[in-house]
Amino acid sequence: MNARLALLGTVTPGATESEVFRLALGHAVGELSALGGTMHLRGPMSALRLVSSVGLPPALTRSWEIVDQEGPLAPARALQQGKGVWVPLSPGGENTGRDTGRNTTGRATAGRDTTGRDTAGRDTPGQDTPDDVPWPGTGLAALPVFSGRRSVGALTVLAGEGGEPTPAHWDFLRDVVAWTEDRMAQAPPASGPTHAQRSGERLRQALKEVQVGSWDWDIRNGDLIWDDAALALYGTRPADFTGRIDNWMRIVHPDDLAPTLAAAQRAILDHSVYEAEYRVRRLDGTWGWTQARGRATYDEQGEPLRMIGVGWESNESRTARDALGRALRHMSDGFLAVDDEWRITFANLEAERFLGFSEEELFGRLLWDLSATRQVPGLKESCLAAAAEERPAGFDVHLAQCERRLHVRLVPGPDGRTLYFQDVTEKRRLAEERQAAERAAAERALRIAELTTELAKATTSRDVVDAVARRVLPPFAAAGLMVQVSEGDRLHHVGAAGYPAEFVDLLDSRPRSTTGDPAWDTIETGVPLFMSSPHEYAARYPELADFPARGNKRSWAFLPLTASGHTFGVCVVSFDRPRLLDDEDRALLTTIAALLAQSLERARLYDAEHTRSRELQRSLLPQDLPDLPACTAAARYLPAGPGADVGGDWYDIIPLSGGQVALVVGDVMGHGLPEAATMGRLRTAVHTLADLELPPAEILGHLNDIVGAMGEASYATCLYALYDSTTRVCSLARAGHPPPALVHPDGTVHFPEPDADPPLGAAKPPFETVEFEVPEGSLLVLYTDGLVESARREIDEGMAELARLLAAAHADGTAVDLERLCDTLTVGLLPTDQQAADDAAFLVARLHALPADRMASWRLPDDPKAASQARRHVREQLASWDLDDLVPTTELLVSELVGNVVRHARGPVRLRLLHSAGLICEVYDGSQTMPRIRRATETDEGGRGLQLISALSTHWGARYTPTGKCIWTQQSPRDPDQSSDLLFLNAGDLGGDFTGDFDGDFDGGWDSLL
Repeated sequence: MNARLALLGTVTPGATESEVFRLALGHAVGELSALGGTMHLRGPMSALRLVSSVGLPPALTRSWEIVDQEGPLAPARALQQGKGVWVPLSPGGENTGRDTGRNTTGRATAGRDTTGRDTAGRDTPGQDTPDDVPWPGTGLAALPVFSGRRSVGALTVLAGEGGEPTPAHWDFLRDVVAWTEDRMAQAPPASGPTHAQRSGERLRQALKEVQVGSWDWDIRNGDLIWDDAALALYGTRPADFTGRIDNWMRIVHPDDLAPTLAAAQRAILDHSVYEAEYRVRRLDGTWGWTQARGRATYDEQGEPLRMIGVGWESNESRTARDALGRALRHMSDGFLAVDDEWRITFANLEAERFLGFSEEELFGRLLWDLSATRQVPGLKESCLAAAAEERPAGFDVHLAQCERRLHVRLVPGPDGRTLYFQDVTEKRRLAEERQAAERAAAERALRIAELTTELAKATTSRDVVDAVARRVLPPFAAAGLMVQVSEGDRLHHVGAAGYPAEFVDLLDSRPRSTTGDPAWDTIETGVPLFMSSPHEYAARYPELADFPARGNKRSWAFLPLTASGHTFGVCVVSFDRPRLLDDEDRALLTTIAALLAQSLERARLYDAEHTRSRELQRSLLPQDLPDLPACTAAARYLPAGPGADVGGDWYDIIPLSGGQVALVVGDVMGHGLPEAATMGRLRTAVHTLADLELPPAEILGHLNDIVGAMGEASYATCLYALYDSTTRVCSLARAGHPPPALVHPDGTVHFPEPDADPPLGAAKPPFETVEFEVPEGSLLVLYTDGLVESARREIDEGMAELARLLAAAHADGTAVDLERLCDTLTVGLLPTDQQAADDAAFLVARLHALPADRMASWRLPDDPKAASQARRHVREQLASWDLDDLVPTTELLVSELVGNVVRHARGPVRLRLLHSAGLICEVYDGSQTMPRIRRATETDEGGRGLQLISALSTHWGARYTPTGKCIWTQQSPRDPDQSSDLLFLNAGDLGGDFTGDFDGDFDGGWDSLL
């Protein structure tokens, strides 16, 4: 047997219920290494009353004193299901209960399984009260407690780091509940009060005898009405009375609650008189005995409606009538008795003083005929209204002539009515002052809570300063705020409010003063410094006596910013008038400074990390866009709003051979340094794959493999567009990315939409490719989803707005300047007053076609004569383009390229010349064997041709075509001062016997010359 269960077994039967609960909770908490536990008992209606707790402070258990047994909290759910439940706790309050099995009787017994799950509710402890303290721990384990076959309560344990109880723990808890049920059945009834008769206390007893409280309980809905005497009797302040049966349950002693409820239940069921004697908690925390008597009323069907009764103290026996008379006569409160016609039958000394007559003079007189009562506004009306209801009532009346306030209590009786009146002027004044102080404290607490909430949301140092300015300056009627941090021997400005800009600039980066400085003194001592006037400021720091006037402030609170035991800055709260702060204000400002320091320390770390992340991301994006004949472009990268980490959006323009250009835009899903690094890897991969001059679909296929190899959590979208300026055809492929916007020369906007493919990392090639013709001067706009989609706008709406802005820019001429167009799109789609949750990138490119007169193409025969024909075409075409300086080099390049095709490849052979920013020479053949440059040795007869091509051209390369391949070279226009002679080429390089020029009819490959 478990040692704890064995120890519980040694408890002698007959222990009180409170002792039984305390022992059960103590051992349950100890066995599970839990944080604490509670015991609730079932009350009337749908309420559970907290009768015992272990290890939990009142701040946590206050909201659980009364629990709705039909509600979602753990004790209620245990009773609802008749078995143990597990309710995990989480910061967001999204908890799911897990039950521990079920038996047919509904009673929690040992040996049940723990496989069931309850999804009836999602709650956190204390969700019914707005000012709850968050509960610690990992969850709540609750089991029902039974008396026979009826559930009477629940035992709940707050689990610690161990989490959900193990099956062995559940068995232990069931055994503890079984022991509790057994000992509750054997608990002795509550003993009544001692009825000792002490003559010295008879007068006090007589005074208390008049405090007979009346109560009215609505059995159907749980509403409860107490008069003032009942409130005093049951130790409840009027402000704390909610008018529910829960009020009564809270003040009954835990040992007396069950038998008292049973007596009420029997009286209701038997249609008999309800009588009970039980202890209640007084306002001073002690327990006192009371008696209650009442009877229920029923409807026509016999269902109980209400129970009406009275209650009185029963700590001592009743006193004699003469003691009661003396007590009433000399009591400090006024007391009057009147008959049914409101004629006075009795008045005590205080009533005589108030009414201005002796008791003999007052006897038999009509109350309303007295001048004293007529001078009290509303007294007669209030008394008549209260009497008409035939129930006790209390109300305040105001004596205008003496500025006094009386509380009048009217109680109907069998022979008339009694009136009590008490001077509550001072009591009400103190209550109003207390309420004002409580309101002020509540407002301060609310400000602190609001500030804490805003500081928790603040991410940057600027956010922190703004939050403090909004939440601290107004309640303190402060006029300025300044936050500075120390770096070395200088104070650097973080943020300010309410100061002139020139004064802030003066204090920024100010060195440490050798003659004294309030900010530095506060940092060095770590103690707040308060100065109430400019005179005090000048007396302390004469060298800085002009600062108050320059800053336009009259009093100051210099508060140290300390975090992790290190003071790193100062917060200055200033006022525009002299002000001496009291101790409470100083303590509150010091507390606020501590909150500010913690948040600012976190924000500074974020700022540094965010800056590094931004710098890394910027370095991974293109620094400048190339200026190409095929397109002119402008681009923007727009980071997400404050608080968001760096993203993975990028764009690029990649010049390719043959007048082609690749336009790329992509977005790595997620935010953070890993996403930025992934963006850099993908951008590099796109450059590498584009240099291979692969089709767009194949490039996306390779990128998909790269992203897929990064892991399951890695995804990216990409759009790759390939524009050929010689044909004006754009080939487009996209993976999970929005389509581009094409703006035609007439201003119409079109979105070419190939079938949408999934994002990279989730797609399965091949990718869809669409081709469309682009008119000269059209705009192609590529963008990421952050530009057109947000929490306020669907992507379709954003694309429609983008089209509208592009059309409007074309109409008003803004689109002529691409930089201005980018600014227009930014302002229209991402206004500064709306914080963006995602970063955005977009690229605007104006596409240009290569004019037909700048292109020339010829078919060549597949024989050795092709080289001489190619050289002749080159001479003639370059002469027409005024590129005579490039003729010798181009002839040599063409001869080498065509000669190699004739010798090593197969036809058909085609030569094409393109005159754009430079001269591009292309030779097409029908073979897909790519040339490779290699180092030739002295004895090799060939292998130097590609070395010659590389030396004579600015760039060269090869690409596949649908029918074979194309080898191309590119030359830059020759400087007019540069000689056209091939000075680097001599006869020795071409072979000892070569003495001719390139104008002849040489038909062989140039490799034969080497």
